[in-house]
Amino acid sequence: MSRPVPWIPAVLYGAVLLGGVYHALVGPGPGARTAGCAALLGVLIVLDRREWRQWRGLRIAPGAVFALRVVLLCAVAALDASGLSRILFVLVPFLAFFAYGSAVAIGLGVGCVAALAGAFTLWVPRWQVRAEYISDLLMFALGVVLALAMAAVAVREQQARARLEGTLAQVAELSAARERNRLAREIHDSLGHHLTAIGIQLEKAEAFASLDPQASAQAVSHARWSANRALDEVRASVRTLGPEAESEPAGLSRALADLVHHLDGGSRRITLEMSGAERRPLLVLYRAAQEGLTNACRHSGATEIGVNVAYDERGARLRVVDNGSGFDAADEGFGLTGLRERVRLAEGTVAVDSSAGGTVLTVGVPW
Repeated sequence: MSRPVPWIPAVLYGAVLLGGVYHALVGPGPGARTAGCAALLGVLIVLDRREWRQWRGLRIAPGAVFALRVVLLCAVAALDASGLSRILFVLVPFLAFFAYGSAVAIGLGVGCVAALAGAFTLWVPRWQVRAEYISDLLMFALGVVLALAMAAVAVREQQARARLEGTLAQVAELSAARERNRLAREIHDSLGHHLTAIGIQLEKAEAFASLDPQASAQAVSHARWSANRALDEVRASVRTLGPEAESEPAGLSRALADLVHHLDGGSRRITLEMSGAERRPLLVLYRAAQEGLTNACRHSGATEIGVNVAYDERGARLRVVDNGSGFDAADEGFGLTGLRERVRLAEGTVAVDSSAGGTVLTVGVPW
């Protein structure tokens, strides 16, 4: 684990170096011990600036680097006449927390406090009754506790940041997936309908080619119109990739009339009824009408299809009714599934009632 607070060791090294130099200047003067202590602190600073993954790149085990740092700290303590270097040993549990975890760090912290007490026992007679040494030991123990607490906070913050980054990545991925699904649904709804319309009109043109050339030519014209509309809608969907409201038709009544006009004829009859005052165009109802008409024309074999749109104060309701063969609810395809999702996002409702006598698709959308 990388250290999230790499500046703490450098600050302590600098403080000990300045304290040692000051002690030498007001005391016997700088000498070999002061120079050696400063050199070792410089080595520690250089050692600390290299990330442990760089040492792994040199095939040096992290444990060996950690042990080398402890040895250098002991050497600094041996050369430091001021005694300030003892504070550097709080770095042992602090750095171990990031490398080996809390259990090892706490163990090393207790060991450092015990080692300092042992050193006092070996070299300072009756230190247990001397207030300055008791105070030094307590302050060192407090420093170890604070270092461990700071390391724990830093690790939790780093983990929280990693979780947040993971969550943001998931949100971005879900947003991209949702946009892809929206675009796929948009292309399916528009392109699928227009391909169905093209197929119907070309069948009509083929059937009337010899019997009624004028009707055949009109069917080809309608097929060409559907092809152009399909290209326009696909280009708009790919170009905008924006909210569905930006792609809403200028007027639902006119758009539905256009839709029915280019599908009506041949072996089937399609009627359109509108009631109430249209407040604003609703793309979701237009797509619902496309889906209902496409299913009725392509799959049900219907000869009579009715489209009814009613507006009131609460919203708008669309009904597409056909006399086709119907379908089983288990056979519901991608189009109806996408329509349910589209209507759900618009806070509307969808109902499909299908039987052997026909199908009724009902969609309600609030204002």
